[in-house]
Amino acid sequence: MARTLWLLGSLIAVGIGYILYEPSFDPESLRGARVVITGCSSGIGEQMAYEYAQMGAKVLITARRENRLKEVVAKMRELGAQEALYVAGDMGKAEDCERTIQTAKEKFGGLDILVINHLASTIDNKFFQFLWDGDMDYAQKHIQANYVSYLRLASLALPSLHRNSGSIVVVGSAAGRFGVPLNTLYSGTKFGLHGFFSSLRQELHIQKSNVSVTYIVLGAIDTVLGKKAIHDRGLDTKQQMAPVSSAAQAIIRGGATGQREVYYPWGQIWTLVKVWDFFPQVADYFLELSVIDGPKKLDRSPLLE
Repeated sequence: MARTLWLLGSLIAVGIGYILYEPSFDPESLRGARVVITGCSSGIGEQMAYEYAQMGAKVLITARRENRLKEVVAKMRELGAQEALYVAGDMGKAEDCERTIQTAKEKFGGLDILVINHLASTIDNKFFQFLWDGDMDYAQKHIQANYVSYLRLASLALPSLHRNSGSIVVVGSAAGRFGVPLNTLYSGTKFGLHGFFSSLRQELHIQKSNVSVTYIVLGAIDTVLGKKAIHDRGLDTKQQMAPVSSAAQAIIRGGATGQREVYYPWGQIWTLVKVWDFFPQVADYFLELSVIDGPKKLDRSPLLE
């Protein structure tokens, strides 16, 4: 009992300290910074592009929809970006990853910040799936687009980032810190990214590299995909969701100050992660309950037939 109370007291103390401490961030420090952001045709990626533009950065954005990229680039230039470029491509393809990083090197002369944010959410129109059904063809496509491509982009960018003491920012999810029913593959890839980049951070430190690695733990954000995720789980889409502009600012600040992890919205997500760390069965119970009590009817997985 005494040990449990000590752990709870320590957790509360750490939480209070985390709330009170905020690394110093000067937006002017990003003026002229050479930035690559993936997944920028909408949502958080688009908003980050505008935030970096207002800070006077040089920004290259990517996504698959070229028409949308042109619109985003035009607005970035209006907002004050020193340079604004785009590469239309699918980050699930090795050649498009290579073309993106190579373009940044050629046009900017190097790279200071890599923000990996894309989400191949439309694979077979099945991304926000329900019960895992054992579809391995889909699993391989999903893992290639939403896991392997992150590793590839970081690996391609590392030489330039190392020379410039740069930053890797990985936009992850709370589903990468605790399991989420009805999102098995999504949760699996986000767990994988957390593990890979946490280990990469350690390896870079061992090699005395000044490249920082920041993993972003996001909750429900008010984007089209965020609302779709809530809807497809059979939950109320009117529930409060965090504003996309604040999420983008939190991500940029975390990467610029070299934080290990950024939780957003902090109070909700940090608490959920720590409950899962210390009391996983309790967390599982409530996560499962949210599915069972939801309005969407769940059919039995064919794996159990």
